[in-house]
Formats: sequence, C-alpha cells, structure tokens
Amino acid sequence: MRAWFSATNANGCLRDSADVAGIEIGLEALATHPRRSFKKGVGDRDVPVRFADVTFTPGHYVYADEDGIIVSGEPLLD
Repeated sequence: MRAWFSATNANGCLRDSADVAGIEIGLEALATHPRRSFKKGVGDRDVPVRFADVTFTPGHYVYADEDGIIVSGEPLLD
C-alpha cells in the first residue's frame, strides 16, 4: 500500500489489526475491536484536533513507532 502519509493516529479503536500490521506506516490507536464502525459520511479535514492533551495541527509532522508519538511544527528528519 502506498500513501502520501507516513504515520496516522486514531483516537479510537482499530479493526483488522493483522492486515494493518503489514502496512509500512506508523499507526497508533487506543485499542483493537472486532466490530465494524457505522459510516455517516460526515467530518472535517485540515482542521486542528486535540486529544490525549496534544494538538495535532495540519502541516505539522508526526513521528510514531512502537513506543509512542512525537508531534513537531518542524521536520526532525532529513
């Protein structure tokens, strides 16, 4: 799978974790859950969101690995 991002962050649960584990991006979720979500087709994009006492701002950089997440307004890697 090829994507324009290299990490994603979910303030919720994730399903199909075995499939997701094979994707080469950083992914952080609260837990796994087998139940499918109900899609409503609504939402916003390119707006700041805040959870876990962290504000995620469009255009900022998010670095994730198995141990956690770092958010930065500037690139930390070349």
